[in-house]
Amino acid sequence: MAKEITPRATDYARWYTDVVLKSQLADYSPVKGCMVIRPNGYALWENIQKTLDGMFKETGHVNAYFPLFIPKSFLAKEAEHVEGFAKECAIVTHTRLKATGESGHMSVVPDPESALEEELVVRPTSETIIYSMFAKWVQSWRDLPILLNQWANIVRWEMRTRLFLRTTEFLWQEGHTAHATHEEAEEEVLRILEIYRRFAEDYLALPVLTGVKTEKEKFAGALRTYAIEALMQDGRALQAGTSHDLGQNFARAFDVRFQAASGGWEHVWNTSWGVSTRLIGAVVMAHGDDDGLILPPRIAPLQAVIVPIWRNDEQQRETVAAAREIEGRLRRAGVSVRVDDRDSVNPGFKYAEWELRGVPLRLELGPRDVASGSVMAVSRLDRSKTPLPWDGLGESVPALLEAIQGALFERARQRREETTRGVDSWEAFVAGVESGGFLLARHCGGTECEVQIQDETKATVRVIPPDRPDDPGPCVRCGAPAAGRVVFARAY
Repeated sequence: MAKEITPRATDYARWYTDVVLKSQLADYSPVKGCMVIRPNGYALWENIQKTLDGMFKETGHVNAYFPLFIPKSFLAKEAEHVEGFAKECAIVTHTRLKATGESGHMSVVPDPESALEEELVVRPTSETIIYSMFAKWVQSWRDLPILLNQWANIVRWEMRTRLFLRTTEFLWQEGHTAHATHEEAEEEVLRILEIYRRFAEDYLALPVLTGVKTEKEKFAGALRTYAIEALMQDGRALQAGTSHDLGQNFARAFDVRFQAASGGWEHVWNTSWGVSTRLIGAVVMAHGDDDGLILPPRIAPLQAVIVPIWRNDEQQRETVAAAREIEGRLRRAGVSVRVDDRDSVNPGFKYAEWELRGVPLRLELGPRDVASGSVMAVSRLDRSKTPLPWDGLGESVPALLEAIQGALFERARQRREETTRGVDSWEAFVAGVESGGFLLARHCGGTECEVQIQDETKATVRVIPPDRPDDPGPCVRCGAPAAGRVVFARAY
């Protein structure tokens, strides 16, 4: 089964697509640029959603839902916003279709009589529709803060698509908040950034850099954008989540005002933030190998699979019965587990199939194991084998899963550290971009210079580290004075 996957060293992009398709995470849709998320992939998204949803609610956020359709005029109310999304919007112009022609030569066209008075944009992001509602709901300082999140789908008409990483339609969560002061809004933005960092590292085993985006890379309509940036195995960066300080830009556009405690009227301060199904792509690219997925145990839909092994009917009855007993013990210990007792598939095929799907732990159970009251645990991470007695499986298996979780993170962290380096000359910068990884280079902060660097190397500023030390010197590209170093990389 592994031979069906293109090796990473041969073609990393093809490897990624092979793994996503063959592990049944997703498939291509009949609609160009869209994907179908299969049960394996959706179960992974449900685990991501469940964990993050709990983290949001612990900090006082509540869920709501807003319309998929947005009046086109709403986007035009915030200049930077409409400029940033105008080329990606899908537009609804009519409410019904009309069949024309004769039988065998029929065609379907928009019914002219159903043209909308105002065209609707299919949601590319929800700031405008949500803040129009905030304007109705906020009258006094007592109505603040508003801390909302919604789980939704998004449509952005992408020219180049890749499963999970960039598709025309995708799933995400988007938080939207309103505050009485800028200090409160900025505190919210950083609180969410820390939630994203903690989730990426503690659950996805994905070490990330945090920092602020440049003016060129920030969200359209924001004062400031913060992000978490991860490094994939091929040396490219992936923006895994963003948190935006929107200032009062949208509040002024939609006249979201409140009467302050002092009696005067003021505009609210907004934030927005989100992560998407792109996180699934990040897990694939950060941890997978030439045999398929390797899923972090804390978000794996299936943490362990028990494979009973037999040669005759009597052994089948004994090993399957023992497997069921072990399954019950592990479930009571909180482990997500199943027994693969298919008698039409040989054990070798089962091993390869579950490795392809990234199940963190395989428990092999043959007649000798039943006789000795033990089971052989095989780690998906490195295929190391550990015999485990049945007594204590409720403690030993969760401990093994936690060890795999930690080892995955440490492996990814070490890979990132080995490919992160400082560069001072343009020649070293160009060579570093080609070899991949994060580059720490001085930059003047000028957008024109930043655009020139991207045009010449396809590298962009991923983040400006929040705690970077003073390190003055010439800009790596133009030579103008730079206060310190920023993080560059080629990115997805």
